[in-house]
Amino acid sequence: MKDKQWYKVLNNKSFLVEGRVMTVHAGTKEICLTHYQGEICALDNKCPHQGGPLGEGSIEKGLLRCPWHGWDYHPCTGKAPGFDDGVEPYPVKIEGDAVFVALETPKEHRLTISDIMAETMVNWGVDTVFGMVGHSNLGLADALRRQEGKGKLKYIGIRHEGAGAFAASAYGKLTGKPAACFAIAGPGSTNMFTGMWDAKVDRAPLLALTGQVATQVVGTGNFQEVDLLQAFQSVAYFNHRVERDSKHSELMALAMKHALINRDVSHLTFPDEIQTIPAGEEKAQTPDKRITSFDIAPPEKSVRQATALIKKSKRPVIIVGHGARFNMPAIIYFAEMLNAPVLTTFKAKGQISDSHSLAGGVLGRSGTPVASHFMNESDLLIVLGASFSNHTGITDKKPTIQVDFDPLALAKFHKVDVQVFGELSVSVDVLNKELSGKTNTVDQTGEIAGRWNIWRNEKEKRLNEYRKKGLGAIHVFDALNRFAPENAVMTVDVGNNAYSFGRYYESKNNTFLMSGYLGSIGFALPAAMGAWAAVGNKRPVVAVAGDGGLCQYLAEITTLVKYKMPVKVIVLNNNELAKISKEQRSGNFEVWQTALVNPDFAVYAESCGALGLKVSKCDQLDDAMQKLFSHPGPALLEIATDPALL
Repeated sequence: MKDKQWYKVLNNKSFLVEGRVMTVHAGTKEICLTHYQGEICALDNKCPHQGGPLGEGSIEKGLLRCPWHGWDYHPCTGKAPGFDDGVEPYPVKIEGDAVFVALETPKEHRLTISDIMAETMVNWGVDTVFGMVGHSNLGLADALRRQEGKGKLKYIGIRHEGAGAFAASAYGKLTGKPAACFAIAGPGSTNMFTGMWDAKVDRAPLLALTGQVATQVVGTGNFQEVDLLQAFQSVAYFNHRVERDSKHSELMALAMKHALINRDVSHLTFPDEIQTIPAGEEKAQTPDKRITSFDIAPPEKSVRQATALIKKSKRPVIIVGHGARFNMPAIIYFAEMLNAPVLTTFKAKGQISDSHSLAGGVLGRSGTPVASHFMNESDLLIVLGASFSNHTGITDKKPTIQVDFDPLALAKFHKVDVQVFGELSVSVDVLNKELSGKTNTVDQTGEIAGRWNIWRNEKEKRLNEYRKKGLGAIHVFDALNRFAPENAVMTVDVGNNAYSFGRYYESKNNTFLMSGYLGSIGFALPAAMGAWAAVGNKRPVVAVAGDGGLCQYLAEITTLVKYKMPVKVIVLNNNELAKISKEQRSGNFEVWQTALVNPDFAVYAESCGALGLKVSKCDQLDDAMQKLFSHPGPALLEIATDPALL
């Protein structure tokens, strides 16, 4: 051994008694350490046949036996008696009680295919990966580790791959750029499927990276083998396997380009043997001169038709959806010019503060009577970045102008009077210029204030409803109105907690994230992790969930603690899937199998290292909320709620 480096592998030689073996580590290499006939010896830990860990074997009749398939080696020389194979021995020295092993000086790392693709991914804007490292993605994981070591990537190790995909989806919804979710072959990857669909249907860019079993055993029924290209064909807009002869940096660049431009899911799967192949002369790519501007101006004909309708309108109403989230300054300026109320879909809650003089609240099933009043009284709907699905509550019986960046979203469900294809800010700016000084709309601000007063008086009355069977939703969200930070990012689950959130909470400078079109239970806690990864400690993050939803990914409380995420979790605990019970009653079914047995959530949070708080009476709520939001780290507040008081 020409150039060697000594590694201390054992502090005290007495730990390894005569006749025993153990696995130790010298740098990144595993070593099998043996104690045989008074001598401590070191061997390569990998059996040459199946890679079995010899340090987990045993010495029997003077031979070291592989724990996987029973092959024998001499404990010190590594030779296999009667055969010409064996394992490599390494020099050992004892200094005092410590044991040292000599290995060749590590060679400088050679860039791999995974390195080039990870660097390309980072160059295109991915700065966060949520994932779980495992045996079929180790080469790619090592490349991600190097990017993290350079300060270019933040890796968050989750407890369930489904939570990682939800977190990445939430990151994309909040920022408009993709995060990555990362898993091993087989079950690790299939666990991400729901979160990937959540991103797809809510038009959030997402990059999924999966390990795969070695190519030579694909199709043989190998351990953890799933055809991931086939499995993800329906969810991934861009869906490819990395091959030995792929144009690797170009493949990653295309995955990123598809995710960004189409606001969709891209998936790349990496067979095990591909991940560590040297990259050769291949270089990482950047997005320079590879992606176009999205400032799409609307067609002149559509603009003329839209302005003609607006000029005739007296009581226009603007309805914004989640697709308008990055365009609100221009939209609010437009609304102020028209004196038009701004209503939002539930997914768009918080895109205009409810304290704004033109804010009309949320439409639809999770909405307020303020919003429904102004839609009913309007003579024109101007719909920006929203669809007309059943949950939005947007009527199809009023004259309508719809503006969207996606031509397929225009008139998707029914005929629309004027369809305007264009980027929202550009389109609204064009309308502003065309309409300046040419409208004759009614100033509805006084009426808006009056309607809010009526609704707030109604909410005050509902605060008196209390059956001593847990708090009503109005109590929870009234307190949240008073204690939640004004600029918090708030994630919400599905179920009665979500409906009450939309109805009772009055947004300030909040941003809201939810599983919109997919409506997946369990979203809130993983989404809060994704939100924190995006905003860090610049904005508070609050997750609101029901007991059914929170339990789906409850172990991620430990992730909050591990990465010191100061997320505040509020769980409404009614020991029931109450939304489902309600649907059963509404459908004239018997209530069946919706009762839940829950842990003590506050005690569970404490056991994970977070602050745990618990409330069962109204007079405890304010103090608990104050403690929750003043705590500097992750914290959970469990509130016993009455499922009948929505």
